[in-house]
Amino acid sequence: MDIVKAVQNYINKMVNEVPGIKVLLLDAETTPIISNVMTQSSLLSHETYLVDRIDNRNRDRMRHLKCICFLRPTNETIQLLVEELRDPSYGDYYLYFSNTLKPSLIERLAEVDEHEVVREVQEYFADYCAINPDFFSLNLSLQQHRLYDDSQNTWDHKTFRRVVEGVLAVLLSLKKKPLIRYEKMSVMAKQLATEVLYNIQSEGQLFDFRRTDTPPILLILDRRNDPVTPLLSQWTYQAMVHELLGIHNGRVDLSDVPDIRPELKEIVLSRDQDPFYKKNMYLNLGDLGANIKSHVEEYQAKTKSSMNIESIGDMKRFLEGYPEFRKLSGNVGKHVALVSELSRLVEKENLLEVSELEQSLACYEQHNNDLKSLQKLIANPKVSDDSKIRLTLLYSLRYEKSPNNDIFSLIDLLRHHGVSEHKISLIGSMLTFAGSDQRQDDLFSNESLLSKGRNVFKGLKGVENVYTQHSPHLSQTLEFLIKGKLKETSYPFIDGSTKDRPQDIIILMVGGVTYEEARYIAQLNESTSGVRIVLGGTTVHNSNSFLNEIQDAFYRFPSDGTGTKTPKFGKS
Repeated sequence: MDIVKAVQNYINKMVNEVPGIKVLLLDAETTPIISNVMTQSSLLSHETYLVDRIDNRNRDRMRHLKCICFLRPTNETIQLLVEELRDPSYGDYYLYFSNTLKPSLIERLAEVDEHEVVREVQEYFADYCAINPDFFSLNLSLQQHRLYDDSQNTWDHKTFRRVVEGVLAVLLSLKKKPLIRYEKMSVMAKQLATEVLYNIQSEGQLFDFRRTDTPPILLILDRRNDPVTPLLSQWTYQAMVHELLGIHNGRVDLSDVPDIRPELKEIVLSRDQDPFYKKNMYLNLGDLGANIKSHVEEYQAKTKSSMNIESIGDMKRFLEGYPEFRKLSGNVGKHVALVSELSRLVEKENLLEVSELEQSLACYEQHNNDLKSLQKLIANPKVSDDSKIRLTLLYSLRYEKSPNNDIFSLIDLLRHHGVSEHKISLIGSMLTFAGSDQRQDDLFSNESLLSKGRNVFKGLKGVENVYTQHSPHLSQTLEFLIKGKLKETSYPFIDGSTKDRPQDIIILMVGGVTYEEARYIAQLNESTSGVRIVLGGTTVHNSNSFLNEIQDAFYRFPSDGTGTKTPKFGKS
């Protein structure tokens, strides 16, 4: 179950089936799908000499060339294709769609093909962004797709349709017809599970795959059951880059970094194209720095430089002093620049101290110590307002039901230290969105004496360091599922059931997934024989995008009748 290979196979089929020199036309949604898994040079090796967008009407006419169109079958894209076929720029057109095409749309395309340039129409189900072999995103960012409609339990209609199509494409590309389970408390997860099953049954021929002894499982989860994971600072490479800088379709924007070299203003992070990144993407910052240092020293020996390299800053200076080394080292300069900027941000925002308290709030129950540490950090001018809010959110989520919680006085303290009302309102929004009454499972293991005892020792065995003690709630859910012990009362089947231990598991997180969870899945796949797991989400969140999604939703939800849209909260 390698989703990167699944998408690559579709693309290779397209470019190999059409002989000779050709053009590849994409739309706004298929462009990142391709760019995440294919390089320009690999397309060139298949005689694809030009890649362009179908919405660019200023393309040159090249009637001697063949054109491959890889498009999402949306109304907007079909209209662009209709205009293209009415006045074709190329000689022959081979049309590939990333999802099922309605018969009415096929008829419409046939009607406008007056020049008889269309040679082929096919459906290739690469309708999602494959990030890692076991990790995908439907790429539904807030700017284009709002998740919620008029409440936190209702889908935006357009987004719902897109998510259904994305999940079906993942199943079809992996050739899986699964049994479907969902989080019982999530209305949205149940609605998605029901609609996916209906479409599988309606498209019987498409899902006519060879039966396996153990049926695959599609598990639909809701981000609201674990709001903690997206709020934490990250210390492993891929997750940390996304948290502090943002990874968007495999690219990182460094244009605002002080003194950045022009060629490094935007960099690409790709497992397939960058062996160093592939090897180090799940390592913590300390181990990563050591690996970069040994890499730099290897090339330093070639330049016969005697410069003493002890820090990331020394590495940067070495690179600047030896331009010829930059050519030799290839990707190393890129990673030195990235790690240098991560280190600068960690120091500037006092993230070591912030993260230590985050981990304490996420993993342990020690109210008085947590409260004192939090009050101290809120008063610290070196800590950013965003960090202060995230820490207060974590405190509020953990101690929401505690009779001696001090949420109100923390809010007063935030105001006193100049944090905006807009940011402070997130505390109420979060508790209404994903407080204990909204969550299905015991997120903080507070319910029983047994789990309290286990909680005290959580993270002590085999912990890499104090900053990576937290395990996402997903790990507990999967542990039960793999052992065949996941309760049907909490995670029911939408239709049918099985007592077998699953071998193939596909997970879709409604409300977004994180790189911390992706790292956990990669480690689980490596360490667990006989089980293959693929994880995906509506988007890939960092703390900023997660909070933006919640805040955007609550500002749009109808008023509660008192004239305010800010949710109420307090001790219970």
